[in-house]
Amino acid sequence: MTEGTTSAAAAEGGDTLTRLEQEGEIAADYLEGLLDIADLDGDIDMDVEADRAAVSIISDSSSRELQKLVGRDGEVLEALQELTRLAVHRETGDRSRLMLDIAGFRAKKREELAALGAKAAADVKASGEPMKLAPMTPFERKVVHDAVAAAGLRSESEGEEPQRFVVVLPA
Repeated sequence: MTEGTTSAAAAEGGDTLTRLEQEGEIAADYLEGLLDIADLDGDIDMDVEADRAAVSIISDSSSRELQKLVGRDGEVLEALQELTRLAVHRETGDRSRLMLDIAGFRAKKREELAALGAKAAADVKASGEPMKLAPMTPFERKVVHDAVAAAGLRSESEGEEPQRFVVVLPA
């Protein structure tokens, strides 16, 4: 690799980080507006994780109020994430892969799903038989796929939304 291509790659990485930070700022402004309309207290935290903007709404007081924004099984959170992605798309013209977390719901869900993926991988290693898991959202499937891969096995998604599920395959 020449010095010119190294500099170009570094500049491209910086451009990506700048773009993701901009997505986070647009999302934060949009979400602050929604919080004001709903008269809910919450602080916005922005980060870049795994090549995507990550925005969290957290609260110093009881996160019980913010649970309204999570909904049953994260349904409201998913809808708010899509609306936030649309707001970012409207401003930037680019499709956003932004991840939204509210009151730590996704972080907790990620831990649970990683444990589920690791357990499924261990069970498949022991039995040698493929294992089908319950239907999951794309976010949930991604976490399980990552956990299965970390355990040294393969997995794939099968079925059609909203009944798409992960199958853990033996080595």
